Amino acid sequence: MVLGCSLIIFIQACQLAGSPKDSAYDVAAFYWPNYHDEPRLEFIFPEKIGEWETIRETRPKDSIERQPRVPLWGYQDESNPAVMDQKITAAVSHGVNVFIFDWYWYENKPLLENCLDSGFLQANHDRMKFYLMWANHDATTYWDVKNPKIDSVYWYGSVDMPTFKVIVDRVIQKYFKQPSYYKIDGKPVFSLYDLNNFVKGMGSAKAARQALDYFRQKTVEAGFPGLYLQAILWSSVPQSLKGVPVSNVSTQDKVLRYFGFNSFTNYTWAHLRNPDGDYQTWADSSVAMWQHFAADFSIPYVPDVTVGWDANPRFQFRAGYISNSTPAKFEGYLRRAKQYVDDHPSQPKLITINAWNEWSEGSYLEPDTTYGMEYLDAVKKVFGP
Repeated sequence: MVLGCSLIIFIQACQLAGSPKDSAYDVAAFYWPNYHDEPRLEFIFPEKIGEWETIRETRPKDSIERQPRVPLWGYQDESNPAVMDQKITAAVSHGVNVFIFDWYWYENKPLLENCLDSGFLQANHDRMKFYLMWANHDATTYWDVKNPKIDSVYWYGSVDMPTFKVIVDRVIQKYFKQPSYYKIDGKPVFSLYDLNNFVKGMGSAKAARQALDYFRQKTVEAGFPGLYLQAILWSSVPQSLKGVPVSNVSTQDKVLRYFGFNSFTNYTWAHLRNPDGDYQTWADSSVAMWQHFAADFSIPYVPDVTVGWDANPRFQFRAGYISNSTPAKFEGYLRRAKQYVDDHPSQPKLITINAWNEWSEGSYLEPDTTYGMEYLDAVKKVFGP
């Protein structure tokens, strides 16, 4: 009798131990991979340390702005596996279990892949997941503080169909097949930053949908049950489509459904509300839009929480920025994101954060000399292991 009771208790304990896996949250931080040498960008960053050159030299443009932002870990080379090991360890121990790598393709070749290839994939050992956000915007002088013409284009982000086929093959073979690539229902997740630019490169909305159908087909042929497409919602998602073989494509929701997206998120609150002024005011007005997203769209919205915003390191003039952001305030919005996901149980329990390391935009979880590990501690309080 005692043995039977012990067996029942053991089985119940195993069931309870397994339940958190079903209810766990995936907390995915966007990762900006420009803190290492990229030969194609040495005309902007000749010291071969990437955008650390800009961040290191930044000074406040008024009496309120908090600059320079100084990394607690120093100006590290993220393509070094030992450096990336430190980042991964800090992330997973504080509840960040996914990195969303900004991924680039210009002039028929990739850009800034070395952080992912030499750094993350060599150091990770399947400790956390990752997926790609194709940042298919034009590469402009926005990255180059020395160039006052901020609207000048270095490389165009739109691609034609033959180039897209090369991209699809590279992404599937090189990244989707990695054991640590993030999947939903077995489908590799791939995020598209600029839908307008994608359509522009393909020549029409119809051709763009055919291109995404090709991507889905090749993903299935590679042995996966399908492709999980995630859109980045901002002004790059058209309000309507013309010249397509269906009628009434007249809202952003219908546009995303026409192209077959599975969900959408934001990259930053700066895409939703003008980033100038108090953090709490900015955050409240951005988060208030979540319920509209839930009501107006028929595909799931993945809530995004943004740490802050100050892109002045990239400008010679003073641009608007967010002030009064603190780890405690950030924690409050993480809790609201968690509640949103709990209130929508039919969708994946995924939350995105801007960002792990957007130092040049004042939005980062990595520790600095002002708050130390407090932003990561905030994530741990809400989502931590």
